[in-house]
Amino acid sequence: MRKHAKTAAWLSVLTMGLGQIYNRQYGKALLFLFVHVAALTAFFTRLFYDIGGLITLGDKATHLEKVGRRYVNVEGDHSIFLMIYGLLAVIIGLIYIVVYIVNIRDAYRNGQIRDKGGIAPSLAQTIRNVQNEGFPWLLLSLPIVGVLFFTIMPIAFMVLMAFTNYSAPDHIPPKSLVDWVGFKTFGDLLFLKAWSGTFFGVLTWTVIWAVLSTVTCYFGGIFVALLIHQKGIKLKGLWRTIFIIPYAIPQFISLLIMRNLLNDKFGPINQYFRYFGLDGLPWLSDPFWAKVSLIVVNMWIGIPVSMILVMGILTAIPKDLYEAADVDGASGFTKFKNITMPYVLFATAPLLIMQFAGNINNFNVIFLLTKGDPKTLDYNMAGSTDLLVTWLYKLTLDNSRYNIASAVGIIIFLIIASLSIWSYSRTKSFKEEDMIQ
Repeated sequence: MRKHAKTAAWLSVLTMGLGQIYNRQYGKALLFLFVHVAALTAFFTRLFYDIGGLITLGDKATHLEKVGRRYVNVEGDHSIFLMIYGLLAVIIGLIYIVVYIVNIRDAYRNGQIRDKGGIAPSLAQTIRNVQNEGFPWLLLSLPIVGVLFFTIMPIAFMVLMAFTNYSAPDHIPPKSLVDWVGFKTFGDLLFLKAWSGTFFGVLTWTVIWAVLSTVTCYFGGIFVALLIHQKGIKLKGLWRTIFIIPYAIPQFISLLIMRNLLNDKFGPINQYFRYFGLDGLPWLSDPFWAKVSLIVVNMWIGIPVSMILVMGILTAIPKDLYEAADVDGASGFTKFKNITMPYVLFATAPLLIMQFAGNINNFNVIFLLTKGDPKTLDYNMAGSTDLLVTWLYKLTLDNSRYNIASAVGIIIFLIIASLSIWSYSRTKSFKEEDMIQ
């Protein structure tokens, strides 16, 4: 009994390309051998050093040394660069392992062809097979590499920063080294009074904001769509156009205009109040009214999106259902409850969850309207209307507290991912789709 498959596989385990030589695939063998030699050369000349730098994060920081009668600036290790280079080395190592596994599987499969009395395909035949059968993978290869280096690597870098003491003023390279501290950053964020009060306060407002902004925009859009969809309403196209204008205008322009309108001293809204002998309200300078203003302004720019979506769904609901309900003497509310709303929820439940997740990270509305203000002494580097994402922005760009910001980013991801998965798995859309599959 022939055992070409096992022999070729074990040879490929020993050295990449040997199994292909055994299967008489010399062109493919040269390619695998070239990758093997290039990878080993890179590892022994640079990548092992980079991985070591990822582990140690450097031994000596940039410092001054006395040479003769003067001091010379001696360049030391930059912990963040070492972390980045180490991550690159790990990713390249993982790619190498994947290619090594592909090499073993390729040798084994072509050995099976020889066991059955066939001839292993040449390099040219393999290329043709890839072009025909593996064409989708060929097209996806470049995006996969892009995602690996431009999405996964930055995320991994952010996660690693949360386990270091990379923070101003004492641990900012190149003047100082950065050290691994394990879960200390998370412990400080959750239990140290200087950070925990701010974190839980901002988290509470983030959840309240996400719920209120999602609910008001979603049901506000349904309400407006139902009004326009009524039979007695004329000039429906005009009404649709009027209500979609806030969405058509760039969001940052709308928000900056609203910020000027709501200005406590010079804003037109308070000027109107004073014209009638009333005191203006502190729309953006009082914590309560600032939050109310954010919710209202978010409705202004968010309701048109839900309205357009719901209007498309309303046109797709079979009219026979409403006619049957009319025959049974159902009221308008009963038809809305038993026909309209179930259809709308079924079609929009995934998008509703996505809107909720997006509102947790709704940076634009908060930052452009209030910048997280008004300031408060109760919070550390955060304002009364800051969300976790805007607080993260302030921690990084304004205060260089990168480790705390990374921990906040990880917690934001965990909150959004867990809530989204849990809520989506309970929707009727997910259950019926699962039943169809």
